Amino acid sequence: MGPSGPRVAPPTLSPMVDRLERLTDLVLVLLRDNRPKSLREIASEVPGYPAQEGEARRQAFERDKRTLRDGGIEVTAVPIDGPEQVGYVIRPEDYYLPDLDLAADEQAALNLAVAGVHLGDPSGRDALWRLGLPASAGARPVAELPALPALPVLHGALRARATVSFDYRGERRRVDPAQLRFHGGWWYLVGHDLDRAAPRTFRVDRMDGDASAGAPGSAVLPDGFDPDAALPDVPWRIGEGALVTVAVHVDAALAGLVLDEVGESALERRHDDGSVVLHLEVTNIAALRSWLFELGDHAEVIGPDEVRAGVVSWLEAVAGPA
Repeated sequence: MGPSGPRVAPPTLSPMVDRLERLTDLVLVLLRDNRPKSLREIASEVPGYPAQEGEARRQAFERDKRTLRDGGIEVTAVPIDGPEQVGYVIRPEDYYLPDLDLAADEQAALNLAVAGVHLGDPSGRDALWRLGLPASAGARPVAELPALPALPVLHGALRARATVSFDYRGERRRVDPAQLRFHGGWWYLVGHDLDRAAPRTFRVDRMDGDASAGAPGSAVLPDGFDPDAALPDVPWRIGEGALVTVAVHVDAALAGLVLDEVGESALERRHDDGSVVLHLEVTNIAALRSWLFELGDHAEVIGPDEVRAGVVSWLEAVAGPA
C-alpha cells in the first residue's frame, strides 16, 4: 500500500503492440543512413529483439522481414564486411513514392480506376493514401480481380528484374519474367523458361507452393523477346500441350461473331447455309472445351475423333445423369 492507496502497476503493452512498435523502429533504422546494417547492429538499435545472439533473434528478424514484405516493404540483403557478412537495408527507391505532380483531373481519374477495379484487398486504396489522394469511399467496383498468393512475389520480381522459381504441374520451373497479364478471367505470367530455353506462359493460380525471386537483376530476357507473342489472344493456345488441329463446325447464327474472334485464317470452308468449318491450332484442350461450352449448341467438334470423344464425354459428365 502506498501513502495514497494501493500501488497500481503501470499498464504493459500487448505483444501485438510491442511488435508493431518494433516493426516501425525497424523500418526507420533500415531507411536511416542508406547503409546496410548487420543483424547485430539492428538488434542493438531496435528494441524488442532477444538480447542474446542466436537462432531466436534470427527467427524473430525473419518473421519481421516477412511481415514487412507482405505489407509491400522490401528488405534487401547485401554483402558487407565483418563477421556476419550480410547486411540489410530498405532502399529508398523501393519504399518512397515519387511526387507524381498530378493535376486535379488526373487525381480524379486515378480515384476512378481504384474504385472501379478491386484486387480482393485494400491495396489500391492504401496506394491512394500513400499518394496523399482521397480514397474512393463507398464506390462500387465494376470488376473484381482475383488476388493470389504468388502475385506480390511476381510483381516484385518484375520490378527487380529477378528470376522467379515456382512449382507448376509437378515440376520446379525457373523463369525470367517479362509480363503479368490478366486475360480471360485469369492472371498469367509471361516469361522465358530457363530450362526449356523458350517463351512460356503460366497461369498464376496453378502455381503450387511458394514462388520465390532470385537476386535483383538476375533475369535477362533474350534479345527481341515479345511477351505479346508469347501470350496468344485465344485461350486454347495458352499452355504446353501437344499441338493438335481441331475442326469445329459453327452454325450460321454465330459464324460471323466467331470468325471475328478467331480470324479469317482459321476458316476452312463456308457452307451455303452460312455455317462455317474452322481449323483451330490447339495446345490446351480444356480451354477449348470451355470456349465451346459458351457457344452452346451453335458449335460442334467434328475432328479429330479423340478430341471429339473427349469433348462429348466431358459434356455428358457436366450434364449429369439423364
